[in-house]
Amino acid sequence: MSYTALYRKFRPTTFEEVKGQEHIVTTLQNQIKANRIGHAYLFCGTRGTGKTSVAKILAKAVNCLQPEAGNPCGRCAMCQNIAGGASMNVVEIDAASNNGVDNIRDIREEVNYRPGEGRFKVYIIDEVHMLSAGAYNALLKTLEEPPEYVIFILATTEVHRIPVTILSRCQQYDFKRITVDTLVKRIYEFLAIEQVEAEEKGIRYIAKVADGSFRDALSLLDQCIAFHMGQVLTYNKVLEVLGAVDTDVFGELLRHTLNRNVGEVLRRLDDLIMEGRELSQIVQDFTWYLRNLLLIKTSVNMEGDTVSSAMEEVLDLSTESWLQRKEEAQMIAVDVLLRYIRIFSEVAGRIRYSSQKRVLLEVAFIKLCVPEMETHQDTLLERIRTLEEKVAQGVQVMHLPPGKTDDVRASSPGEENAKDASMTSPPKSLPAAIPEDIQEVVKIFRQVIVHKISPIMYKPLNKARLSLGEGNRLQIVMENATDAEIVKTPGRKSEVERIIQEQIGKQVEIEIRCTEEERIFEDSYVDIEKIMAKEIKMEITRED
Repeated sequence: MSYTALYRKFRPTTFEEVKGQEHIVTTLQNQIKANRIGHAYLFCGTRGTGKTSVAKILAKAVNCLQPEAGNPCGRCAMCQNIAGGASMNVVEIDAASNNGVDNIRDIREEVNYRPGEGRFKVYIIDEVHMLSAGAYNALLKTLEEPPEYVIFILATTEVHRIPVTILSRCQQYDFKRITVDTLVKRIYEFLAIEQVEAEEKGIRYIAKVADGSFRDALSLLDQCIAFHMGQVLTYNKVLEVLGAVDTDVFGELLRHTLNRNVGEVLRRLDDLIMEGRELSQIVQDFTWYLRNLLLIKTSVNMEGDTVSSAMEEVLDLSTESWLQRKEEAQMIAVDVLLRYIRIFSEVAGRIRYSSQKRVLLEVAFIKLCVPEMETHQDTLLERIRTLEEKVAQGVQVMHLPPGKTDDVRASSPGEENAKDASMTSPPKSLPAAIPEDIQEVVKIFRQVIVHKISPIMYKPLNKARLSLGEGNRLQIVMENATDAEIVKTPGRKSEVERIIQEQIGKQVEIEIRCTEEERIFEDSYVDIEKIMAKEIKMEITRED
């Protein structure tokens, strides 16, 4: 006899064997016992959650000659014929390949004839969302006024694609994803029947990868048993078959990433790739690993050595793994975790269709190690933190003069700069500015400086407010970030400083700022124009 796949061999035959959908099977059983059977049902839910299995059990139960508490007996001729696919009363249609108007018209003609045996004709239409618009219209009339001996059971994974006119004529049942614990319990029952030994950790990983699908879980289990036939199914063997990576390896990768050790990260990735690990699975599992660290970091008492049962269920971690994840969570800040998750979520959406999966994964890890590569807003905190670490380690930070570059570069103590001094020093030595000099600039700012500036900067500077910063720096505060970006570019900022030097004969350092969102100028700055106007008892005119 040919081999039967596990998901077919262990397909439920009674409502009691359907696990994880008690809210549905109880309702259906009560309807059958009370003889309150509906004429149209819509089963919705993700793949492998039992939609087709429940539809077949329901078809047997309504036609069973000796029903037992709402369940089919499985022994009568009707039950055996339906189970063997020999009954003319139960018709299964795949709407993915039979989605035209003609297919539905055939059904409309068939329903005019009563069943030759049994009570009901049952039409199970799988993937009903694939029907064409014309097919829906052809089905509508039959659903609205069906013969008393006809039951329609529609199954779909995409309920949002079904017209409202169809939905309103059906009893809708939503099939939930199967929990990991339920999957593990059922898998152990099947393993006992198959006489296969397995580690719980490996079985739990299969259940997690199945993502709430019984069919996926049994298909993965079938694959692992076949590869290691006659052997104990260990966690490492499951990882080997599925091309997955142990979370201990992710902990090692995280440590190298936090240490900015790009070379070691790439070497470890190369080892995983040469071992035959599936790159898409690496991305998926590493994202899930980061998610667990984030939940531990934000939702759990980091001082305790145990995890609550509720959080343990959410995290899906054993006590041993929990202690290790807690230690790793303490190594990384929340904002860094969020950045890592964002980067890998983006990769997860692209890697499936990429022809250069390895390059995509390597670039993602390099971005984690080198935040300077990114311009995204969530990298700023990490870039500042990196700079602070360098300063704490004794690295000197050198700011080159405007007009050359605005980049902040780091050099080790004692490192000599090979550039000519004339390239980094101002062409002319000017005395440092004092508050009186700032007052002189303020007096001529509106009438002289603004009018001598480039046309593109005239409007932003004319609307700007003036304040005094630390070290007697002149702060030019813009109304919005756009105006600030126009003026703060190195060349334009240098132009403002040059015009000020020409007017007062002294060097004045300026800062370009903008008022924070939902705040006013007076909340953060002192208006030195207003102060000076009061002192000299005159109004300072501002041109619009």
